[in-house]
Amino acid sequence: MNYYIAKTLDISFEKAESRLAESLKTEGFGIVSEINMQAKLKEKLNVDFRRYKILGTCNPAFAHKALQLEDKIGTMLPCNFIIQETADGGVEVAAINPGVSMQAVGNSKLEEIAATVQAKLENIIKIL
Repeated sequence: MNYYIAKTLDISFEKAESRLAESLKTEGFGIVSEINMQAKLKEKLNVDFRRYKILGTCNPAFAHKALQLEDKIGTMLPCNFIIQETADGGVEVAAINPGVSMQAVGNSKLEEIAATVQAKLENIIKIL
């Protein structure tokens, strides 16, 4: 099982970002952080890199449930998505697979939440 869920789109980077923001809303998620890796790598290392953003997303209800079951789970939150340019000119959108990442925690009580969040993230990617 992959640690991520992904889809490649034949649209502009901006359009992919806009569609992702809308898709997130349909499943009760919002963007809580954004890291522009292209800009950061240029700033910190003076290297050129393709367009690549990391978006930290959160569904507050599920985050709250997970925090009640595992007080250190915040080290694995929020649910990260990436948007990146591909070598062939497309745009890939990918998300963490919470079903896989939660296995590392070893708390079986999180399995149901992880499965539900995984289904939501898969739907977000699907409707892009």
